[in-house]
Amino acid sequence: MTADGPKTVSSSDLFDGRNVVLVAVPGAFTPTCHNHHIPGFLDNLDALKEKGIDEVVITSVNDVHVMGHWAKASGGDGKLTYLADGNGEFARSVGLEIDLSVGGMGTRSKRYCMLVKDGVVTQLNVEAAPGVADISSAAHLLAQL
Repeated sequence: MTADGPKTVSSSDLFDGRNVVLVAVPGAFTPTCHNHHIPGFLDNLDALKEKGIDEVVITSVNDVHVMGHWAKASGGDGKLTYLADGNGEFARSVGLEIDLSVGGMGTRSKRYCMLVKDGVVTQLNVEAAPGVADISSAAHLLAQL
């Protein structure tokens, strides 16, 4: 969401010529995502930037309005970039979707973080279960850099 309304962002616009950490979560405002996963990236943002990261991007299969409100509620507005994957197209295109219909959430994104250097994924940390944020955490990624 921008001041002018929703804007489409292409992968090349986001990743080309840059070092970007992409963090995907099953849902905005969900307990693990909101209380544990994203706060770790906020707390470690300076350390990530010191390691050469240009931007930390958060994505979820939620609409642009939810992601905009989550950016504010999480304290990440203006620090992290929040991108909506409203229809789950990105999650499906990278093969990291998960069916959470049993919990009433439908098809979502698996929880992961990836490091993308100039458009190439150089690190991918995918959680085995959606309610866990260990190997996809900022601390784990920092240890890998």
